Amino acid sequence: MKKISLLILPLVLALVVGMVNGAYGRVGHWLYANVTDLEASAYGFEQSAVDIGDMELALYSNNNPGKPAIVMLHGYSADKDVWPRFAKHFVDDYQVIIPDMAGHGDTGFDASWDYSMPAQAKRLAALLDKLDIAQAHVIGNSMGGFLTATFAIAYPERTLSATMVDPAGVMSPQPSDMMKMLSAGHNPFLIHNRAEFDSFYAMTMAQPPFLPGMVLEAMSDKYIERRAELEKIFTDFHSSDYLEEKLADLKAPAMLWWGDKDRLLHVSSVSVWEAGVPQLKTHIFNGVGHMPMVEVASEAAGLYQDFLQQLPAQVAAE
Repeated sequence: MKKISLLILPLVLALVVGMVNGAYGRVGHWLYANVTDLEASAYGFEQSAVDIGDMELALYSNNNPGKPAIVMLHGYSADKDVWPRFAKHFVDDYQVIIPDMAGHGDTGFDASWDYSMPAQAKRLAALLDKLDIAQAHVIGNSMGGFLTATFAIAYPERTLSATMVDPAGVMSPQPSDMMKMLSAGHNPFLIHNRAEFDSFYAMTMAQPPFLPGMVLEAMSDKYIERRAELEKIFTDFHSSDYLEEKLADLKAPAMLWWGDKDRLLHVSSVSVWEAGVPQLKTHIFNGVGHMPMVEVASEAAGLYQDFLQQLPAQVAAE
């Protein structure tokens, strides 16, 4: 209860101050920037930045040295804040690392950086080197799922397991709503106004958690502000070779999740992954959209715990 109170108190105070002062926009931006950090802290995560050579990667991590490592990777245009409600279930038994990948969150953006999947995989390997982690379980959503598979193929000796959550990286047999929009020349991630943001946000989750209107307004403002940056990242990200011909090289124990209501990446992609990855474990979430680890965090965490516990002992504990 104390942790819940710590999370609610800043929110209540900010809402009261906002109503009294009429500072709706400022309060929304403050909440968007800070409350998720406070929540992550309540779950036992600390914020830090790790110099990997060409940049400093911001991240959440718990202080659990010597435990098996899990790396959790966010999707395109998202950041590390999508993971803590899922990740809190692993803080006792694992060393959890949740980075803001290049171009995202507190790591920031630089137009000179390469945002392709091979480049991001090299950065992930460099991050593990800096943290003195030889091997890790890797789980990633969307672009992070594409990166998870890319990393597992490129660095098999460093991948204890690979879990892809509604991942990009293959062509779906049936086009998603997003793919139809892209084919028509419109990228729903590149936001110009609040109406476009609301339409886009509705595509991201079938069961979104509650967020105050002022926070959604702040999110919309951030997308508008970052439009040119996101366009650059999208171009680099989609320049990466798709994985159909490489999936058989994913040798680590692997699991695939998909929400059957995903409007960004169509659930029909499951058949492509299953045809390509040997001994892939698959789970379809009914009534869930693109982000199961946010929409049904506890259910997804239980599924992931079961997967990790069923791995051979030498893999799960290395």
